[in-house]
Parts: sequence; C-alpha cells; structure tokens
Amino acid sequence: MTSDRSSFREGLAALIGTSRPVSWINTAYPFAAAYLMVGGGVTAELLVGTLWFLIPYNLLMYGVNDVFDYESDLRNPRKGGIEGVVLSTRWHRLTLQASVISNLPFIIALIIMGNTLSTIILAVSVFAVVAYSARGLRFKEKPVLDSATSATHFVSPAVFGIALAEADFTTPIIYALVAFFLWGMASQAFGAVQDIQADRDGGIASVATWLGAKTTVRGAAAAYVLAGLLLLGTGWPGALSALLVVPYIVNVAPYLNLSDEECERANAAWRRFIWLNLLTGFLVTQLFIWIALAF
Repeated sequence: MTSDRSSFREGLAALIGTSRPVSWINTAYPFAAAYLMVGGGVTAELLVGTLWFLIPYNLLMYGVNDVFDYESDLRNPRKGGIEGVVLSTRWHRLTLQASVISNLPFIIALIIMGNTLSTIILAVSVFAVVAYSARGLRFKEKPVLDSATSATHFVSPAVFGIALAEADFTTPIIYALVAFFLWGMASQAFGAVQDIQADRDGGIASVATWLGAKTTVRGAAAAYVLAGLLLLGTGWPGALSALLVVPYIVNVAPYLNLSDEECERANAAWRRFIWLNLLTGFLVTQLFIWIALAF
C-alpha cells in the first residue's frame, strides 16, 4: 500500500512538473482576458476554457515535448528546474495517457459550446501543440516554423476566446493579435539562442541554429519593435500597451552582437524573460481594468 501511494505521488509530481506550473498563466490568461474584453461575460464557456488552458493544455503541450525531447533534454544543462524537467522514461506512457484523458473532455465540451469558427481555431491550436514536438512532425526542428508554431501556442487561446464569444475581429483587435504573434515569435527565437551549441551537437535544427546567435537576437529585437508599433495602431488607450514591449527590447539588447560560441550567456536574459512575463501580465491586467471602468 505504501509503495502504491509513493508511486502515485511520484507520478503526480512528474505530471505537474512536466506541465510547467510557472507557465500555466501564459495560456489561460490570453483566453480569459480576450473572452471578457470582447464582452463574453462570466459564463460556463469562460470557466471551462480557462480551466482547460490553465492545466490540461499545458500538460499536453509540455508533456508531449518532454517525452519526445528526452534524449536531448538529458544533454541540456538548463533542464531540471524552472526551465523544464527531464521526464524519466518511467513516466512517458503515463504522461501521454494523462495528456489525452485530461484534454479530451474539455475539447469535446468546448466544441459543443462553440461555433464553427471557434472549433476551427480550437483544432488549429491543438494541432500546433502536438505538431511542435511529436515524432513525424517536429515543427520545433523546422527553422522559422518553430517560432511561428510556438507563437500559435500562446496567441490561439486569445483568438479562440474572441471567436467563442462570437465577437467581431475589428482592426484594433487584429493589430493586437498580430503584435502578440510577433512577440511570441521573437520570444521563442531568442529562447533558442542559448541552446545553439547544444542543439548543433545533438543534430537539432532551430531558427537560431539556422540564423546564428547575432542574427537571431537582432531579428527578435526587430520583431519586438514591430509589435510595439502595431500596438500603437490599436488606438487610445490600447496604444499604451506598446510601452510593455520596451522591457523585452532592453532584455535582449545586450546580446545584439552575441557570438554562437557564447550563446549560453543568453540564458540570463531568458531567466529574466520568464519573470518579466508575470510583470507584463500584471500591467496588462491593470490596463484592462482601467479600460473596463473608464470607457
């Protein structure tokens, strides 16, 4: 009995660890914020969608990644903490099973609750999550497509929320979504810089191994700038959100001339990026509350 309890606790800990708790908010928040800001209201759809994007969605995204990236994760010195676990092969089958079992009820419910457009977006979102890491697809090893797919992971919840609320995709909303997508691509690309040498040694391709450290960092910085410019086009007071890209630009600026040989230096900025997202989320929330109360 004690052995069974211990095994259960270890398995549960593995599932929680592989789902990246520090990142749960990064997918649940875009959905909930978008749904509420376009007038969706406090509904069953909001509750079900938020719960799905909070935990099961992240278990599917990161769990599949950790299963199929096991060999490379063993060689990656960053793995084993806040930046991702090295998932023991003992838990691979459990992780894949739990990913399917935990996600399926939510997906079915959201299809029933939704409409044609939201269901299409839902399908794209789930496909992008699986295609990024799963054997036979491995979009994460296709330069540029890796960044675009990663951005889809975080932008599609917002797009889904708007579609589920049956709101119009107005010009300001489109500008904001495109800016968010550029931010996502920039962030994924910059995150890949620190792994250039390890990825090349392991025969893994990425936008960073393809372009090199210096070009990738400069491209990420340019994408952040462009995202800010697009946010200026959302009109007042949404244009204030353009200021939120400034810390990201400042974060990558010291690495604009980074060489491939020194790529691991970028890890310090990546660690700052993880916590910077929480600050940005807080500030965006304050802006949303102000808009809701004053406009």
